[in-house]
Amino acid sequence: MQYLVVANLFLSAVLVAAAIGAGVYFYLKRRRRKKASLQPGDPSRDYAAPNTKRRSAGSLNYSSFVYLDVDRDGRYGLGDRPMGGIMVRLSGSNGHLLSSRTNGNGFANFTMSVRARKAQIRSPGRYQFAVSIPPGWVSTSGGEIQTMPFDLIEGSPAGIGSAEMVKPVGIAPVRLVRGQTASEAATLTFTKAGERLTQESLKPNSPFKVSVPDGADTLTVDGPGLGRSLALSTYPTDLGMLSPDRQAIAEDAALETIDFNDVTPRGLRKIPSGYAGLNWFNLNAISRDFQGGNEGYVNGNTSGDHMCYTSSGHPAELWSDTPFGFHSVMLSSAWLRSEGEICIVESWQADRLLARDEIAVSALAPVHYAPMLRDVTRIRFASKHYWQIAVDDLAIVR
Repeated sequence: MQYLVVANLFLSAVLVAAAIGAGVYFYLKRRRRKKASLQPGDPSRDYAAPNTKRRSAGSLNYSSFVYLDVDRDGRYGLGDRPMGGIMVRLSGSNGHLLSSRTNGNGFANFTMSVRARKAQIRSPGRYQFAVSIPPGWVSTSGGEIQTMPFDLIEGSPAGIGSAEMVKPVGIAPVRLVRGQTASEAATLTFTKAGERLTQESLKPNSPFKVSVPDGADTLTVDGPGLGRSLALSTYPTDLGMLSPDRQAIAEDAALETIDFNDVTPRGLRKIPSGYAGLNWFNLNAISRDFQGGNEGYVNGNTSGDHMCYTSSGHPAELWSDTPFGFHSVMLSSAWLRSEGEICIVESWQADRLLARDEIAVSALAPVHYAPMLRDVTRIRFASKHYWQIAVDDLAIVR
């Protein structure tokens, strides 16, 4: 028995020594190769053309690009913005199906390689790229389903590729105006360049959701004590409660937009009191690409590269001793998994609550919340389930 134990110990020692020896051997081999690569060698080969007959061992991404078509013209232009979190599905000629979401730069990436086992595109054939359009959205560019042939390409980085890239896909949310009427009826009038397009009558004490006609650029609200006008954006609009008790900003008032782009050149900073002449609590300015996977920080950013958010999802406030007008703000949820979260916005004048509205928000696009309130001293943002709320382009009147 003792001999058996000794033999096992001896065998274990031999195996350990062999493993150490192998490690040392491969380490020295790599070191020799590295040292050899630093030797003068043949100068004529310093910039030699690549060997196109050599089998490719690398990989390369083939990408589908999705963007928010802000002007809805079907073309990726200067004012349009890459979208994050959009699902793109890849299917091949053999019927296999894979999916990838767009990153913060708008790209859904699929790996091409003839040798990498985990590559999504490994063999020749026809591959289909299908952009999944979110509910309540439309494709403005077309091409949400595109098919491309892939062939073997000797000497290329991946050994396989397509002669063309899939075309960018532009999408946009269906434009709606929603809110709630109080005790008075109201009328919504949509115009384009001053010409009336449609008109909608609203009943008192009722929620409403009205489609915006194509091309409309201005909304006018009429009713006892309700008169106000709003320049429409590409995003859904929420007017909150339409009530004569909520005194509106004058239609010709000069708006000042706080876009949070000059809080910091870095990725993240707590907004200090004094910024834009206001006091701030629990709001952080953040770059849209500060951290991956935050779809709402990408899609909720409506100008520049920064916005702000409610830190840790807890209530946040901004205030001033001097009353100001609260015209509108862009509100989003931070992540797709918080889709449909309720943002609660309270507007105060000293200790008097002027307005409290609940706005359903999305990580795919902001809601243009436009209460257009006069003489506000404090605004409070909260979320019903403590998800973070992204805030951008706060429009006020001094």
